[in-house]
Order: sequence, then C-alpha cells, then structure tokens
Amino acid sequence: MRCLLQRVTSASVPVNKTTIGSCENGLLILACAMQGDTHENVDAMARKVVNMRIFQDAAGKTNLSIRDVGGSALIISQFTLAADTTRGNRPGFSAAAGPELGAELYTAFCDAIAAYGVTTGTGQFGANMQVSLVNDGPMTIWLEK
Repeated sequence: MRCLLQRVTSASVPVNKTTIGSCENGLLILACAMQGDTHENVDAMARKVVNMRIFQDAAGKTNLSIRDVGGSALIISQFTLAADTTRGNRPGFSAAAGPELGAELYTAFCDAIAAYGVTTGTGQFGANMQVSLVNDGPMTIWLEK
C-alpha cells in the first residue's frame, strides 16, 4: 500500500458539485492499494499513519501525531500513486490493485483509520474528484507498506 500524507489546515472533496468529505487541521491522505496488498498491509499502514509524528508541539518540533492533536483526516483513493515512470513519458498503472480489491482495501483503510479514533471523511472510490486543500507547512510525506 502506498500513501501520500499532506498535513492540512483544511481539505475537501466534491463529487458532482456536492462536498462528500472534508477535514480540518489534520491530514489529507491519498491512498493506493497495490497488487499483492492484503488486509495486513492496510492495518500496518493505518497504524503508521495515525502514529506518524508530523504535527508541531508547543516548542515547534514535529513530535505529535494526528491523534495527539485531535486532528481529522480526509482519505482519497488515488491509484495513480502506483505510476511506473521508468520507461517513456506515459506512466503505467499496472502495479495498482484491480478495482474490486482496490475498493475493498480502500474501504478497509478508511475504517482502520477511523477505528483509531480519528474523525475520517472520504472521497468516492473511482469517481472523478476535484480535491481542494490548504497544505500546512507544507508538510508532505510518502509512505509505503
């Protein structure tokens, strides 16, 4: 599983001009299930995300997790994180999990983050989405499990 974390002051995602998910003072998480991923990968990634210390403490050090600061998350399915750009100029996406498994693992990942007590908004798997965010820092972290 691959994730791109962006620390945000706000983020939202509309589908057909209706906002279906949002967060404030937390993380925008772009998530991609890869071929061969299992629920164990999902659980490990969720644990890593909620414990990642990328929020500032009172001294300005990045020592706090999303749970420590009471932040929320917006999780968007993003199969393009599987892009293979090693050949030519057109990325290939064959390393991404297929749609059925991808949807299953995306839902499991969202549920796993929420199970840690993080208020979680979501996008719509497979939908054309226009995600808006205000990146805080900016702080952007790439994770792979």
